[in-house]
Amino acid sequence: MPELSLFWLRLAAALYAVGLIQAILTLLRRGARLFPYALAAFQVGVIFHFVSFVEHSLALRHIAANNFYETASLCALLFAWLYLFVEWRYHFDSLSIFFFPFVSLLTLIAAMGGPASKWSDPALRGAWLMTHILLILVGYAGLLLSAGAAVFYLLQERRLKRRHTAPGGLLSFLTPDRLPPLETLDTMITLSMSVGFAAVTLAVVAGSSWASIEYGARWITEPKIVVSLVTWAFYLLMVFLRISAGWRGRKAALLSLTVLAFAALTWAAHVGLEPLLER
Repeated sequence: MPELSLFWLRLAAALYAVGLIQAILTLLRRGARLFPYALAAFQVGVIFHFVSFVEHSLALRHIAANNFYETASLCALLFAWLYLFVEWRYHFDSLSIFFFPFVSLLTLIAAMGGPASKWSDPALRGAWLMTHILLILVGYAGLLLSAGAAVFYLLQERRLKRRHTAPGGLLSFLTPDRLPPLETLDTMITLSMSVGFAAVTLAVVAGSSWASIEYGARWITEPKIVVSLVTWAFYLLMVFLRISAGWRGRKAALLSLTVLAFAALTWAAHVGLEPLLER
């Protein structure tokens, strides 16, 4: 990618990041007032993104979609246009919870296809990696709490449907007075899911940046990174369906358990199954 095109693309990624931060704060119920500013930054980012795409395509003399990074950039641009049209036509603000993070991360990945400078300080390399690990642990803790609350939600719902009959066997200790109300469990799922998603998103950004510097342009081919991105995508889908589409109760509980399964696969890919996945 020409150097100037890459500059415009990275500038667009930085502007999209404002929307990413606003989406995270919205999940934590602190970013509603920032939406107009985030939307303005997103709109300017789309302009720079389009300039980058056109300039790169002109340099190639055909549409810039030859490799993964160019395709990711084009997809991010198309999704950004789609969101702006829907926002202009229907004023569907809550849709930003899905599109802002997705476009931001996809553009960031596309911008990492260019050459990256090497680590200037080994201590910085270690600190960056440690930040990624700590954020992942916080995110997985939130996801685990969300999934745990989801299990108890399903048990409580089942008990209520069976006219308050306590579970039998190994779950006989779960008497009615020991299970929180469904509303309490649902609130716990929402809070832990929001905190977990914020931490995992920041961890993915930090981890992707670290991998880009560490491995160069081939970082995206690492199996453990691909699995991590897929897990994040399912996490984003869970958050979107819960916040925007109103998925609560049983649906949200089952979705939390599904995302936990993907998180377990991601963890296994990092600590024990990497040789198997690379075959």
